[in-house]
Amino acid sequence: MIRHFGRFASSALLAVSLATFQAGAQQQVPAAPADNQTAPAPQPSAPAPAAAPVFPKPDPRNFDAAHPTKDEVNAFLNASWGYDENRVWQVQAIMKTQIEGLSKVTVYIGDKTGKEKPSAFQFWAMPDGKHIIAAEDLYPFGEHPYAANRAKLQEQADGPYRGSAAKELELVEFADFQCPHCKEAQANMDKLAVDFPKARIVFQNYPLERIHPQAKLAAEYAVCVSKLGGSSAFFTFADATFEGQDGLATPDGATLTLNSAVTKAGLDTAKVSACAATPATSDAVEKSVKLAEDLNVSSTPMLLINGRQMPVGGLAYDTLKKVVEWQEKLDGIQ
Repeated sequence: MIRHFGRFASSALLAVSLATFQAGAQQQVPAAPADNQTAPAPQPSAPAPAAAPVFPKPDPRNFDAAHPTKDEVNAFLNASWGYDENRVWQVQAIMKTQIEGLSKVTVYIGDKTGKEKPSAFQFWAMPDGKHIIAAEDLYPFGEHPYAANRAKLQEQADGPYRGSAAKELELVEFADFQCPHCKEAQANMDKLAVDFPKARIVFQNYPLERIHPQAKLAAEYAVCVSKLGGSSAFFTFADATFEGQDGLATPDGATLTLNSAVTKAGLDTAKVSACAATPATSDAVEKSVKLAEDLNVSSTPMLLINGRQMPVGGLAYDTLKKVVEWQEKLDGIQ
């Protein structure tokens, strides 16, 4: 299987549930048609203040699909984008396709400040009513699109955690110890732990072996540190491993780096090393990898906020905090 790495940018996050949406083939909203009269030559004037976009009036003929309804699309977009008080949108079309039950949805997007150019976002709603395809990827759909992922994580996310034992607000990070963006993301994760003390913040191993040859070994050590020393020892180990990440570049360097991190966590290196070499430990790492794949997590670092995916590396913390707060509100968490 192919596992992709680091598909994100701070200004354009390629997923409808994320901070700023910019589809791969966006189209600017068409300009209003001109009339037949010749307009007078423009006179120099002060720049007009930025204003919210005025979207073209939808054509009723472009709503010939039975599902999804406009209300369902708006509910989904509210769940996805409602945390951003400046974002505005308009459902422009919900049309049948040649495939029975597959509908093409077009939405115009802008922002109230007028700083962003309005654009068109298109996705295909699947016949099951629970998924869409956008930018060549599959995403959950519906008024509560992340509920199924949330339930799956509550049942299967078994990594070390900090914060609350309760799973009402569960933030699950899928990360790779050899991934540079995962190292950078830990600052955001630490801030979340402070700002959301009632959250359960879980670490799940997702080593991307094709590009990080020592990542699985690091994950195996991590499993054993957690098993032998608990979550507190794990997070000390994780901090030390990310700090010494350059040492993971070679097999010998990885052994030295990981043993050093084990020592800082207060554990015996021989016991952890022996544990890491067992088939049971390898199976535990693969179980975490399978969970990521079942959730359609295709890059690291990825944070799931009650099932909602956010690429936490390179993302402005203020935006990340807003999304967590919005998800709390959607899930009725006080």
